[in-house]
Amino acid sequence: MDEMVLRSMLKWPNVPAVYGWLRLDRRGQWLIRQPDPKKDAAAKTAPGGQGVAPRFERVVNPAMNEFIGRNYACDSEGRYFFQNGPQRVYVALEYTPWIYRFDSPAQEFVAHTGATAGPPKHAYIDDRGGVIVVCAPGPGVVLDRDLEALTEGFSDLAGTRIDFGELIEPLAAGHRVRVRLGGAELTVEGIRAQELPARFGFVPRPAPPEGRPDC
Repeated sequence: MDEMVLRSMLKWPNVPAVYGWLRLDRRGQWLIRQPDPKKDAAAKTAPGGQGVAPRFERVVNPAMNEFIGRNYACDSEGRYFFQNGPQRVYVALEYTPWIYRFDSPAQEFVAHTGATAGPPKHAYIDDRGGVIVVCAPGPGVVLDRDLEALTEGFSDLAGTRIDFGELIEPLAAGHRVRVRLGGAELTVEGIRAQELPARFGFVPRPAPPEGRPDC
């Protein structure tokens, strides 16, 4: 984390956390809630606290994106957050806590935060046809646009290229397959999308304690 963020946490240790204001979508983009006093008031007075769905917009400022990425972390309960100075902003995840792009020329993964992720330790193919890799930062889905380049890099341990389609049947039958990708050996197995949070211990939608508002 940024040094100034760490200092502010020490100076103001009891700032309440906020929920429901920041999202991470499947393309690795941050989405921030746009305040609307009328809609927010309606939501608070509606039965069960439910009202008009809040509006979110993509964060487009490069400096802000980099700041969020540098100060993105996970707590002991598997809830991901952005440490905005002394205030913790919990992040709602559209799918996985990390989103990876595959740099084909370099044969390496880069996280949505801009950090190099290192070689994958494990890979999964979900029931939606997505590829999830486990790298040093954590589990993350690979961007759709990079799947073709990624799957062309799969080979068996002898170095013979594996057709991606040929992996589907054994994985669907519950088998694991050892492959080589970008010089690293790893195991590929199938997984259902809904199983990911439990398998990797993360919370897709962090919520405030009962009786406490989002912010």
